Amino acid sequence: MSRSYRSLDGETRRFARTLIIAGAAVCAVAASGIARSGVDRSAPASAELPHEMSEAAGAYLGTLDAAGRDRGTWSLEDDARFDWHFVPREREGMPLKDMTDGQRAAAHGLLHSILSSQGYLKATGVMQLEGILGAIEGRPERRDPEGYYVSIFGSPSVDSPWAWRYEGHHLSLNFTAAPGEFPSVTPAFMGSNPHVVPEGPSSGMKLMGAEEAHVREVLAALSADELSRATIADEAPSDIVTGNARAVELDAFEGIPVSEMSAGAQGALLRLLAEYVLNVDSEVARFEMGRIQEAGLDRLHFAWAGSLGPGEGHYFRIHGPTILIEYDNVQGGANHVHTVWRDPENDFGDDLLRRHYEEAEHHQHDR
Repeated sequence: MSRSYRSLDGETRRFARTLIIAGAAVCAVAASGIARSGVDRSAPASAELPHEMSEAAGAYLGTLDAAGRDRGTWSLEDDARFDWHFVPREREGMPLKDMTDGQRAAAHGLLHSILSSQGYLKATGVMQLEGILGAIEGRPERRDPEGYYVSIFGSPSVDSPWAWRYEGHHLSLNFTAAPGEFPSVTPAFMGSNPHVVPEGPSSGMKLMGAEEAHVREVLAALSADELSRATIADEAPSDIVTGNARAVELDAFEGIPVSEMSAGAQGALLRLLAEYVLNVDSEVARFEMGRIQEAGLDRLHFAWAGSLGPGEGHYFRIHGPTILIEYDNVQGGANHVHTVWRDPENDFGDDLLRRHYEEAEHHQHDR
């Protein structure tokens, strides 16, 4: 039987700590398999997050006139909610470049309401890189750091489901909320081009440097046999495998099960996993970590493809029942990163909304 969030909070908090420090004792626990436990999906009564996000969205909408609302809002059921991408293309929604200062501040307030400080700095760093890329290419008109759009689906409220997206080139963050539960935070895509800024005032900037550093710690900790089992291809794919598909479409887990990795490699992998999960608000991060734990750390798989040499094309994947992380750095002479965090069960709040509508139907029948 599922325990309450409060009774699980200490456990998931400790688990979050293991993802951050991954000490020797933690690795030993991971090696033997952490016991699965029920996770109450509902947010605690004292949680401010659902209110913060809905209030931030309401504040943002309050800055828009009728034309802005017509341009940047849809019904929750509209298929536009699933039309996400990370390439430079025409988009619908309200773009930063057409916002007033007050509207931009409110849009950033909405990002602040769900992202951690780490996640917010990465998201805004992606936008900053767009301007840097335009200067490097000599075509700033093509790379617009203000070409990022806010789209809201449904009516932001703590009493009814709704969703929103923040998207532009190399950035697509999708959030879905339902009453009394933690929001869905995937798909969450970020890209970095250039991966390492080669020139100019920001020379040496490496937005996704932590992700690369952590995976190289994993590789260094793997034995030759473990690395061989983890390697799924000698050449890395040209992009993330799942692309912008509506749902995760991978037939099977590939690579090496985490349970069959050495303790040192397990610890490094947990730190890599934490780098992604901790991009969101700490309460949501603890909840997502609890779901990963419930599904079984032993069911996570790590896969690698491409060269082991720094500056050469490479790809990695962490895949489990409730999480998929892909990272690809091949384009632009292996100086162009695409990475995504997805949830095979709950992208776009699929599981979240299913439970909400089933509960609503159940209450309707009970009347």
